[in-house]
Amino acid sequence: MAGPHEDAAFVQFERVQKSYDGATLVVKDLNLSIGKGEFLTMLGPSGSGKTTCLMMLAGFETATSGEIRLAGRPINQVPPHKRGIGMVFQNYALFPHMTVGENLAFPLEVRGIGKAEREAKIARALDMVQMGAFANRRPAQLSGGQQQRIALARALVFEPELVLMDEPLGALDKQLREHMQFEIKHLHENLGITVVYVTHDQGEALTMSDRVAVFNDGRIQQLAPPDELYERPANSFVAGFIGENNRLPGTIEDISGDRALVRLENGELIDATPVNISRKGQQTLVSVRPERVEFKPELMPPGAHTLEAEVLEFIYMGDIFRTRLRVAGRDDFVMKSRNAQGQRRLQPGERIRIGWVPQDARALDPT
Repeated sequence: MAGPHEDAAFVQFERVQKSYDGATLVVKDLNLSIGKGEFLTMLGPSGSGKTTCLMMLAGFETATSGEIRLAGRPINQVPPHKRGIGMVFQNYALFPHMTVGENLAFPLEVRGIGKAEREAKIARALDMVQMGAFANRRPAQLSGGQQQRIALARALVFEPELVLMDEPLGALDKQLREHMQFEIKHLHENLGITVVYVTHDQGEALTMSDRVAVFNDGRIQQLAPPDELYERPANSFVAGFIGENNRLPGTIEDISGDRALVRLENGELIDATPVNISRKGQQTLVSVRPERVEFKPELMPPGAHTLEAEVLEFIYMGDIFRTRLRVAGRDDFVMKSRNAQGQRRLQPGERIRIGWVPQDARALDPT
């Protein structure tokens, strides 16, 4: 699955496969093009193949078949230290017996860069991550967030054109992790480097990326910008994996162009946009985001089918109200409403009618 950056591809995977035992493929026929200066995130659950792809690009794993190219040059046989790629790991991988400055000097010394130039590059890299005053400290004297900044500076110090990041923020607390997301994104924009980022955190992927490749079972399920991925998932896996999602099983009652009529298991009818469904009688799983569900009649489109819902639970979450409903026989249907002036707090036991714009409900494959 190649993206729109194929013509100006800086990184290319062509029919790449990977097996550790010669029988089972953990990466299956991967085709992916990454543009120069792009921030691409590989997102997926554990065992989906995303980290293996990153390790093959770094040179720490060998592709079983297929070709990986960097700036048009095949790199399958090029050792990691000659690929000119910066790398940031979750565990930081800093040398504990070296100072911060010595940690940053190491990749420069390996490349034969003279002392004066080394010192200038180290100072510049530390300033980038706002750690200029810490050059003489050792990693044990730094907090987790500070160590992560140093690991990032070390990956950038020799000015690579490509930086790979493997779950780099996984060990940080929530507030610091969110802050570092923006720091890394701003560094990417200011330096113009190409970043390939691996995570299983959907929010992180949506916040930071130009495009996201969603992996499952060794294949890319969808490759798209964050908004397209969230608003228009290509299949049930992506819809369920990216963000919170209501799913209603049913059967296609009628289909015409970009609108499908779906009969739910309890017999009620709803409108949806058919995605990978094409004929009457097909089983489907209708996907609706909680924030797109409405219960105020004036906010629903004229003629839209609505469903009866019973309020089971109301949860105050500060900026939003989260209401769990019983809908079409299911007790796990969620509606999110913004905590705005005049917004009504629904009460358990209350009965309402809910609906949505048909484009916000997607009739997907049932698996």
